[in-house]
Order: sequence, then C-alpha cells, then structure tokens
Amino acid sequence: METVKQEVTEERTFTQSELDAIVADRLKRDRAKYADYEQLKGKAEEFDRLSEASKSELQKAVEARDALQKELDDLKSAAAIREIRAKVSEETGIPMSLITAATEEDCKAQAQAILSFTQAQGYPAVKDAGEVVTGGKQTTKQQFAQWANEAFN
Repeated sequence: METVKQEVTEERTFTQSELDAIVADRLKRDRAKYADYEQLKGKAEEFDRLSEASKSELQKAVEARDALQKELDDLKSAAAIREIRAKVSEETGIPMSLITAATEEDCKAQAQAILSFTQAQGYPAVKDAGEVVTGGKQTTKQQFAQWANEAFN
C-alpha cells in the first residue's frame, strides 16, 4: 500500500506591527510612483502654453472661424425649431411654450396629445388670456368659473 503524503500547510498569522509595516511599505511604493506628478503637471502646462504660442495666425483664424460657424449653425437650428413650433402652435391653438419637440412631426404629435388630454379632462378652450372678447363670448375668468361649476357640482 502506498502511503499518501498529506501536505500540511499552516496559515501564517501576522502581528499588528507586521501588518502595519506591510501596509506602510505598499503606500510608500505607491507614493513613489506619483512623486513627480506636480513636476509633470507643470511641464504639461508649459507645453500647452508653448504650443499655443507657436500656432500660426492662420491656425488661430481657422479655429475662430470654426467656432463662429458652429455658433451660427446652432442659432439657425434654434430659429428653425422656433418657426416649426410657432407654425404648429398657430395650426393647433396650443401655446408655443408647451411644445418642446424639435421636428414638425413630433411637434404636431405633441400638440395633438395635449389637445386630446385637455378635451378628455373637459378643460375649456380659452385663447383670450382673460380679456373680454367681442361677439358675446365670456372672459376666461367666466369660462373657468362656468367649467368649475359644471365639473364640481
């Protein structure tokens, strides 16, 4: 019969002072890795400053033009969205401030959803901002009072 050798491994336990020494050594090595961080940061800033100074006037002009073109494109886009929202607002009667979508289709869908919601809730259709309207119609205040009486009585 073969005898099976069993390896007995003992776990080593550390004292607090040994553990502290291990951790301190590890921290010392990590700090040594980043000891020159401030020096490297300073060199990077100096490099950025020198590279900016070495740019030609043409490069600076091209960068300025690109920035202005981007700003112009953003303004044109915002104006186009405003026009779409105004058009949908005029077509549906929904205030432009309630329409937040960016495309005409999405604006129309959003306006229809608002109209469906307000009609389902029974809100009065008010477009006069509380002013007296000629032609025998009631003011917004009167329409709201009538709606509230009908809704809560």
